[in-house]
Amino acid sequence: MPRLLRKPFGNHGKVHDITPQSAGWRYVGFSLYRLRAGEHAHELTRDREVILVMVEGKASVYAADHDWGVLGDRMDVFEKTPPHCLYVPNGSDWKATAETDCTIAICTAPGKSSHEPRRIGPNGIQLTERGKGVNKRFINNIAMEAEDFAGSLLVTEVFTPSGHWSSYPSHRHDEDDFPRITYLEETYYHRLKPRQGFGIQRVYTDDGGLDETMAVNDGDVVLVPRGHHPCGVPYGFEMYYLNVMAGPLRKWRFVAAPEVQWILDKDK
Repeated sequence: MPRLLRKPFGNHGKVHDITPQSAGWRYVGFSLYRLRAGEHAHELTRDREVILVMVEGKASVYAADHDWGVLGDRMDVFEKTPPHCLYVPNGSDWKATAETDCTIAICTAPGKSSHEPRRIGPNGIQLTERGKGVNKRFINNIAMEAEDFAGSLLVTEVFTPSGHWSSYPSHRHDEDDFPRITYLEETYYHRLKPRQGFGIQRVYTDDGGLDETMAVNDGDVVLVPRGHHPCGVPYGFEMYYLNVMAGPLRKWRFVAAPEVQWILDKDK
């Protein structure tokens, strides 16, 4: 099985390049550029649809035969303001030119030629609270199923406060049995504040066939091919992650781990 914890190649240029082939699955792709002002990134979408997420900084973007102007106004991801994003369909291309030092996430999945290119956010994206107690976290939904922005992609941002848990109570979405559960592969792009901090993520199945617990550092990506996948951040640090999900059906339905079902029932 391909390794689940992916470290960045470096701190400049294309620092992540996760494809379905390198991940050992079928749907989700994720890459990340860290550009200096004046530098460019350019890619063809081919048979993939793409959502560009301006994680930090500003870039002028030309995509799908249209000049989208300058995207981005969040210079530090932990400002928690809504991101500027762009949906680019399959069969086109995009080019970004950094106006400032910037970080651009490229989220991909199989394209279905069913959606037009469009800006996503910052309007329409509102930071919302989820969970209770030390399970409280804050969400910027970019393109979840309530928004008909894409054919396959589901994308969201999560901010986890110091000492809190996230993607918890533990749950899985690894069977194609809608409406009970959907099959969705998933990536987590992690950031930490301060940057020298760390978080913890566990990926495990009910039968124990997969059970990995990883210390994640600023800039790491974790792959979730199946199973439950909670994460937490120690006291003194904050955690951000960008989730990318995709599967045969653009619906997010999950089943809780048996040992935590009572928590979900209690917190309804």
